Amino acid sequence: MSGKKSILPTMISFLILGSDTSMAGKGKEYHPVIDPANFQTTIDNPYYPLVPGTVYKFIDRSDKTPADNDITVTHDTKVIMGVTCTVVHDVVNAKGKVQEETFDWFAQDKQGNVWYFGEDTKEWHGDKVSTEGSWEAGVGPNQPGIIMPANPTPSVPAYRQEYGPGHAEDMGQIIAINESVKVPYGAFTECVRTKEWSLLEAGSEKKWYAKGVGCVKEISPEGYVTELVSMTKPE
Repeated sequence: MSGKKSILPTMISFLILGSDTSMAGKGKEYHPVIDPANFQTTIDNPYYPLVPGTVYKFIDRSDKTPADNDITVTHDTKVIMGVTCTVVHDVVNAKGKVQEETFDWFAQDKQGNVWYFGEDTKEWHGDKVSTEGSWEAGVGPNQPGIIMPANPTPSVPAYRQEYGPGHAEDMGQIIAINESVKVPYGAFTECVRTKEWSLLEAGSEKKWYAKGVGCVKEISPEGYVTELVSMTKPE
């Protein structure tokens, strides 16, 4: 694409997948047009800001032993499909051991949509390490998706968050806005609530995103809760 025309109409035509949230988009062709000239170097979407140097700490109560989930927005970047992406480092620790370590890649277009371009992930199962969840947009059939729309409202149809056929097929949908949420880090109003799920698995997650912060709470399909306990901003 030359850059003279916004990718937004094209993006919408590929990401609107209907209201059947159980199997929305499964089997449908998905090839969003990515114009590097339509992306910016900062990620300042109010509900998904990624400021380098920011550190988020979560408590994940999805097991009998709570896990610590530390997420750091690094100063590193990675160019994917011609787009300069921000690298986010995500580490999950449980019982004093690293359970999962991931480097995620995000970028924001000039319309304000935050895109997810893939991840380099390692997951430990005893002495074995799995990298099965790793994928990169533009490699093979893998394509980027929207992690947070520019203007999240319940009228926004279901959208792909990632697309790696057979291993990365997460979806998202805006369910409500202006909700109030209280977590260990604080109380928030004007939150966006989403429903997020994988086309490869049963069940869905509930997530709350606070303005100026990002995700503050998550409830898994099994009912387990992950909450933000602290956020350290760069000086």
